[in-house]
Amino acid sequence: MQVELINTLAQPLKTVSKFVARQETATGLGTSRFLMDTATNWVPKATFARSKADLAENTFLEFSESALVYFAPALVGEKIARKVFSSGLDKQAKNAISAPAVQIMKKAPELGKKVLPVKAAIALTALLIPLTEFCLNYFKNMFTLKLFKKGDFNNIANLENNEEEKANQEKVKKSAKKNITRAALVFAGSLALGGLLAAKGKDSKALQNLSEAILAPGTKFFKNSPKARDFLDKYFSMDFNQQAGKLTLSKGQLTACVLIGGVGYFGAAKDRGKQNLLETAFRYPLVGLYVITGSELFEKGFKKLLQKAGKCTDLIGKNLETPKFEQLGELAKNLSKNSGKPVEQEFKRLAKQKAVISGVPFLFSIGFMGFFVAGISNLFTRFRHKKEQEKYMVQSSSFSNTLLFKDKGDVPEVYSNFFK
Repeated sequence: MQVELINTLAQPLKTVSKFVARQETATGLGTSRFLMDTATNWVPKATFARSKADLAENTFLEFSESALVYFAPALVGEKIARKVFSSGLDKQAKNAISAPAVQIMKKAPELGKKVLPVKAAIALTALLIPLTEFCLNYFKNMFTLKLFKKGDFNNIANLENNEEEKANQEKVKKSAKKNITRAALVFAGSLALGGLLAAKGKDSKALQNLSEAILAPGTKFFKNSPKARDFLDKYFSMDFNQQAGKLTLSKGQLTACVLIGGVGYFGAAKDRGKQNLLETAFRYPLVGLYVITGSELFEKGFKKLLQKAGKCTDLIGKNLETPKFEQLGELAKNLSKNSGKPVEQEFKRLAKQKAVISGVPFLFSIGFMGFFVAGISNLFTRFRHKKEQEKYMVQSSSFSNTLLFKDKGDVPEVYSNFFK
């Protein structure tokens, strides 16, 4: 019925409806989500690319980051870690692996003694994702050095075209290798700790407490403060999310990607010069905050505006919940019985409203977080570089005049104010 109703829509609305439906039914790890989100971030940066090296860097980063987020959780968490660490559990405990840690802690504490350490071990393997995110920027620096022979951001961003010193390029390469090695050692440590938790956790109170802290830090440390508890459990738990019994990337793991990956962003930028660091300092906090909470906050705010205006009342519930697109057919059928209007007419109205609710936040992410941030950060970088060059020219001129007059007695009166 749903497919038949979509086919009754005019072509533009039909296309949008299929797009929204596909997004909602994707597991969060699908190819369609990977392609859409990569395009959302990559197209604006490609549009404002300042050189071939800049375009190549952004292409490398955006595609590798999206692949990491959308494909690594299923591979690392579901396909590898879950099979390895839960092999010694009975069937009931194995099935409980995909259940939320908070739910197990509250409803099945005895089962939790066996399950939570294993869940924590699996969660620690997820550190591979933010640690790889950390490394990507250093890989990017090495990639640009290898392919374009450039390690100075001023040349990469087409602000200058100077011949680079070999010593500076070697410094960028050494820093990249050192930090990638550090990340590898940290991950090795997390794997060792995960192995200890899985093997000894059920018999150790200390390891069980550590497991709870990894999986549900808010519930563990802020039981009497609901706001702090819910905030920490949502944004700082390393536990995997689950969808249809399968492990997927959680909000806490995404936060870890932004925070740990951010250290790599700033470190790799610092290696390539002041302007790269300043550009990162402007852009990354905006993008990072939006990735963690911004899209969600904007969607809620937009729904509140529609709710206050009395719009989309059949779709926006009291707590701002909205039905998935696949549920619109049944909703249209029920509304048709009450209104006496054809089901197709009700479905068309609901599809339009759903397109607005889902489409406006999406367009905002492309328009503001994509094109605006990419464009304005490039503009500010060029402006800062220009001001820095002007300042340098003034200082050079001042220094030259000082040398000119230093052996000729007093500086002429016409220059007296200049040298103050």
